[in-house]
Amino acid sequence: MKGRTLPFVLAAAALSLQPPAPAEAASQPDSLRLKIGQMLMVGFRGTTLEDAPDVRRAIKHQKIGGVVLFDYDVPSRTPLRNITSPEQLRRLSGDLQERSDTPLFIAIDQEGGRVARLKPARGFPPSPSARSLGLLNDADSTRKAALTTARTLRDAGITMDLAPVVDLDTNPLNPVIGKLERSYSADPAIVRRQATAVVRAFDSEGIVPVLKHFPGHGSSRADSHLGFTDVSESWRKIELEPYRRLFREGYPGAVMTAHVFNRRLDPKYPATLSRATLQGLLRGELGFRGVVLSDDMQMKAIADSYGLEEALRLAIEAGVDVLVFANNTTAYDPKIAEKAARLIRRMVEQGSIPADRIDESYRRIMALKTSATEPSR
Repeated sequence: MKGRTLPFVLAAAALSLQPPAPAEAASQPDSLRLKIGQMLMVGFRGTTLEDAPDVRRAIKHQKIGGVVLFDYDVPSRTPLRNITSPEQLRRLSGDLQERSDTPLFIAIDQEGGRVARLKPARGFPPSPSARSLGLLNDADSTRKAALTTARTLRDAGITMDLAPVVDLDTNPLNPVIGKLERSYSADPAIVRRQATAVVRAFDSEGIVPVLKHFPGHGSSRADSHLGFTDVSESWRKIELEPYRRLFREGYPGAVMTAHVFNRRLDPKYPATLSRATLQGLLRGELGFRGVVLSDDMQMKAIADSYGLEEALRLAIEAGVDVLVFANNTTAYDPKIAEKAARLIRRMVEQGSIPADRIDESYRRIMALKTSATEPSR
């Protein structure tokens, strides 16, 4: 990313990967706790820091590396979660950053169209859907729309957008992609051009983009929020092309996994938990070296089939760097960060997760944070 580096370098230096000398150990912070914390991104309830005790506790005790914000609370079915107005959101974001020793990824799903947490009814500018932009297929129009989004996010203190979607629109009846107009096109060349325009606009304003959902969710007939989703028969290798081209062009952001099962890539595990998919395909064949985020670990495609400890172990072994717990599915768990951190630490101490695997994720996360920039003005 271009521009002036944000002040993450001192925080990174303070969290040295080298263990302290014995004489210094008593005065040093718990580096394993800090590294594990950076791997956690959680959702929470509250429109101010004062009425959000769960995230205050997670920042203070678990040292979480990120939060994800929503405008609607699914478990309680109420349109009151984290966002009420631009001014309120700016204050909340600022207070969150001030509370954290290491600057946070503050993430949101602002794709445009029907998937937009920042809505005009609450004072935010409208944003077109990916499908409408793909049908127009004009890079300048897409860039202008993305710049509006990026500046809106920047002004609100949001640092990461969980977008753009680069799933191909191979099944227009797909309940979670096609029917919601979240895909630009079934043509990978159009998807790549549209995503490139978005990524460049985000980059120019210091917003971290996140390509999703790897290795492709566009052909699915089911919604992984609701349960097991098998794309073994419908997925095609062409769905990798947007990723391949963007990586070759020096893509600066992160990638989010899909919870889809594809026996052609892994006969046992869905993508989020699949070493073959993330290490072999994403990092090996496609050469991606950046941060990998999981899709929401509380979605039923994972939660209904795996216990929390097993899901954490498999995801980390597979190569996930940031474990996302949106806390916005069927239930809300105020202690999810504490539970996840405790389980990961225990697995590291028992040897079922190598300590150097935690270090790998920590390095990638801090590298992305240090490369995040202030917008050029």
